Amino acid sequence: MTAHYLVTTTASTEQEAARLGRLAVEQRHAACAQIAGPITSVYWWEDRLETNEEWMCTLKTSATALGALTATLREAHSYTTPEIVATAIVDGDPAYLAWIDAETSKRD
Repeated sequence: MTAHYLVTTTASTEQEAARLGRLAVEQRHAACAQIAGPITSVYWWEDRLETNEEWMCTLKTSATALGALTATLREAHSYTTPEIVATAIVDGDPAYLAWIDAETSKRD
């Protein structure tokens, strides 16, 4: 069984977060996308402290699809430097993890 990841990214609108999630799942780079928000993000950008409303997209993927998912998010995102953070899933229901593998595998 391969390793698995939760990948998070944020977007300025619910529509963009949903678009990114749908794109990743359609391309089979992620088995699932969940959109949550709005959230409040506080961060430094161009030497200014910013506070903005954002939407979070959490994606479930396999190690074999992680590189393609990262590339897809980077290319499709409206942000100059988008958050793309992969956190390893250290344990999970074996059937769920197998489902992630099946849904992110190459299809003919």
